Amino acid sequence: MGYTDRIKELRKDKTLKQKDVADQIFVSQRTYSDYENGRIRIPVESLVRLAKYYDVSVDYICGASNVRNPYPVQ
Repeated sequence: MGYTDRIKELRKDKTLKQKDVADQIFVSQRTYSDYENGRIRIPVESLVRLAKYYDVSVDYICGASNVRNPYPVQ
């Protein structure tokens, strides 16, 4: 599963709208939609914000792992 599917799945699991998530990671709804549809790549800063928001590892979002580990606490 690619990152576009993962972020869409994470959002839908929490019954959120794109605008809800976009506000949390400080991007426009249009930009977030572009992330989900693969029109533009997610910048590292937004990727980390998504991982923190959903409390999952960046590896999980990227599809490098299918294990839904929590975001590492520093």
